[in-house]
Amino acid sequence: MKEDRYSRQRLFSPIGDEGQRKIREKHVLLVGVGALGTSCAEQLVRAGIGRITLIDRDYVEWSNLQRQQLFGESDAALRLPKVVAAKTRLEKVNRDVQIDIHIKDAGREELEELLEGVDVVLDATDNFETRLLINDLSQKWNVPWIYGACVGSHGVSYTIIPGENACLRCLMDTVPLGGATCDTVGVISPVVQMVTAHQVADTMKLLVDDVAAVNQKFITFDLWQQRYSSISVNNVKKQDCPSCGLNPTYPSLSIENQTKTAVLCGRDTVQIRPAYVKERDFEELKQRLTQSKVKENAFLLSYESGDHRLVFFRDGRVLVHGTKDITEAKSIYLQTVSG
Repeated sequence: MKEDRYSRQRLFSPIGDEGQRKIREKHVLLVGVGALGTSCAEQLVRAGIGRITLIDRDYVEWSNLQRQQLFGESDAALRLPKVVAAKTRLEKVNRDVQIDIHIKDAGREELEELLEGVDVVLDATDNFETRLLINDLSQKWNVPWIYGACVGSHGVSYTIIPGENACLRCLMDTVPLGGATCDTVGVISPVVQMVTAHQVADTMKLLVDDVAAVNQKFITFDLWQQRYSSISVNNVKKQDCPSCGLNPTYPSLSIENQTKTAVLCGRDTVQIRPAYVKERDFEELKQRLTQSKVKENAFLLSYESGDHRLVFFRDGRVLVHGTKDITEAKSIYLQTVSG
């Protein structure tokens, strides 16, 4: 029966009936809906979170299906935006959860608009720049966030509570945050589940107000080599940290640090982001393009240009596939849209 949906979770004494009620009243912002994001989202929706907001800039590709658990072959074939495909699946899991989605790049303006009323931010991104942005916003608006990352068989997780422990910027010169990417060494699916187990467990502790139970150590492990470390970072917090110190300046929130182009992790792809968000007119764009090379759905337009493929989004962004060179990507983009 429907009323028994959370019975096993309520029987767990640290949650109980009161904790389940609190979970139902809470709001989580999930930044990124790839491997970590799909796993975190499904666990939270099954747990009965009241509201979850998903933001992601990308669409489903075939290479995602090996580890991104909410997506199927039809999503990849249709090139559906990840947040759209995720919402469709999650609503079948639990229709009582409010699921808000945003097909956007997670920049400062976008995230700051979404933070109102959020209880916890979950990091499911694929780049360190966005994590530092989340870190500064977390400190500025006093919202806990949980860092997570995985590559190969190695994973990390760390829960950051403003005013309580060291922020991500404090850790940068102290703990191994990693330099490899899934583009260079790949990633296996089990490590994803291990990272998100840590992330979601600490999220649930925060949602039921059991802050004392939150693991504030830096977790790192390698599933293939069977190594696991829990590193105390109590002494790492810096008084002069520009993000969480006595006189914070939040460097990642400055205008000059808002990157307009980025090489996407794990792919020969460059994203070009407009300086100002303006909805792209697909009909006007198609008039400049060779119609036989155009494919589109309700959310994006794809165009084949020689050895490259350009994917245009309505918010003005474009992904240029087939290169990691930002200068080349810009040139291909300009040549395409100029007609």
